[in-house]
Amino acid sequence: MEPIWAWFGYDEPNYTYMKDGKKLLSELAELSPVPVYVRAHSLLVTGDGKPALKWGSTNAYTEDAKGKPVYDWTIIDRIFDTYIERKMKPMAQIGFMPEALSSKPQPYGHDWQPGQPYDKIYTGWRYPPKDYRKWAELIYQWVSHSVKRYGKKEVESWYWEMWNEPDSPYWGGTTEEYHKLYDYSMDAVRRALPTAKVGGPHVTGPQGKRGATFLKAFLEHCRSGKNYVTGKTGSPLDFVAFHAKGAPRLVDGHVRMNLGTQLRDISSGFQIVASYPEFSKLPIIIGESDPEGCAACGMQTNPENAYRNGTMYSSYTAAAFARKYELADAHQVNLKGAVSWSFEFEDQPWFYGFRDLATNGVDKPVLNVFRMYGMMRGNRVDVTGNLAYHTMAIRDSSVRRAEPDVNALATRDTASNTAAVMIWNYHDDNIPAPASAVDLAIRGLPTKQVTVTHYRIDEDHSNSYAVWLKMGSPQKPTPEQVATLEKAGKLAQLDAPAPVAVTNGTVRLKTDLPRQGVSLYKLTW
Repeated sequence: MEPIWAWFGYDEPNYTYMKDGKKLLSELAELSPVPVYVRAHSLLVTGDGKPALKWGSTNAYTEDAKGKPVYDWTIIDRIFDTYIERKMKPMAQIGFMPEALSSKPQPYGHDWQPGQPYDKIYTGWRYPPKDYRKWAELIYQWVSHSVKRYGKKEVESWYWEMWNEPDSPYWGGTTEEYHKLYDYSMDAVRRALPTAKVGGPHVTGPQGKRGATFLKAFLEHCRSGKNYVTGKTGSPLDFVAFHAKGAPRLVDGHVRMNLGTQLRDISSGFQIVASYPEFSKLPIIIGESDPEGCAACGMQTNPENAYRNGTMYSSYTAAAFARKYELADAHQVNLKGAVSWSFEFEDQPWFYGFRDLATNGVDKPVLNVFRMYGMMRGNRVDVTGNLAYHTMAIRDSSVRRAEPDVNALATRDTASNTAAVMIWNYHDDNIPAPASAVDLAIRGLPTKQVTVTHYRIDEDHSNSYAVWLKMGSPQKPTPEQVATLEKAGKLAQLDAPAPVAVTNGTVRLKTDLPRQGVSLYKLTW
């Protein structure tokens, strides 16, 4: 079981080293048995380092009065130090364009707020450089500085990626200009560190014509195009990245998710990569893999995003990641990571409905799914069930029948004599429904007795949002209320550890699992 879930990302890099940002990063590092990879936008954007929604800056590159480059790594170091101190790994995004290098710099900054037109964010940071050699030297200096600061072995473990969604308004140039930027950037990375891992292009959903066309053009360039720097054929490529998003809607007063849309993006991307023999076994990183596309669009301005605070987000996440594994199996590709583009928003209203893992330092139910994943080790185990939707059926039609998707993901780790089974009760429609009776049989256990611990996310467990609502939704909770919310945000046990007899290699466990609930059974022997 490749820990594809241990990848996270966000738009606002300066949140990294703020109070709640550091707290959440510590929690992510603690819950994972492997180093967590972190991807952030705007690492080369010009500015004073003050965060804002959909904005961040490091001021890494400016020029003096004579046009001579001035490098300042202070803020980037502060960001990456925060990761490295927690044994996390940067997925180092090369972007966006510094003001002094942008071919169309003005206007440069923005003050976008939820509910405003989204195109307000697309300012001078998105354009190609006016001088590719200066740009390449910036990248060379950045990577060289990183090697000096963190060591060659550490930086070899990072992924250096080129830009974000260049098939969208995030890139103000042409496809060929992106290829040129990629060639100059990756040549600079490799000059500084020949063993660095480089890749891209982080296109939007490949099921769409725009994303698919760009991804194919990029792979063709890397395979057989003329390199803009060397003049030779092809460009270095160590991993392939694309994005995948769902599409929730408000239907008859309730939220209806669309897991199928996200899975079609993933399936289409896998199919494209698999069609290139040269690249079919490269690691694939789904650089943003989420229920929809705008983390900073809260439910007040976007009511279809009201799924984010409660257990629907957690059940969707459980069901989605299991299907990512199965789609990778079906397409026979090397899925390395799936980035959840969800972090936290510093000093914002409580439970505003951002797509985040915590609010004001209090963990939301979705974070507890990742705590569950952190307890799943070893190899995946076959699962069958009479209420489980087939992965391809969800990909093609989502979860729209009357019955929910009651299914599981299971692992066994022979090294530590443990097994784990995650079960979810998911449906696209977030409407009240009876709990589903689950009868779980775990076979092939090589012992006479196991200790079983049952963890649960539902309305009454691992759910800070439900507790906050019962408090009266305070926007200025007292210290005592905050302590209560923090406790409610942790992963809760439904049943304490208890011995269970194994009969003929089999354990039978029963529970009633509420709609949009998630259970994890951990077995040790």
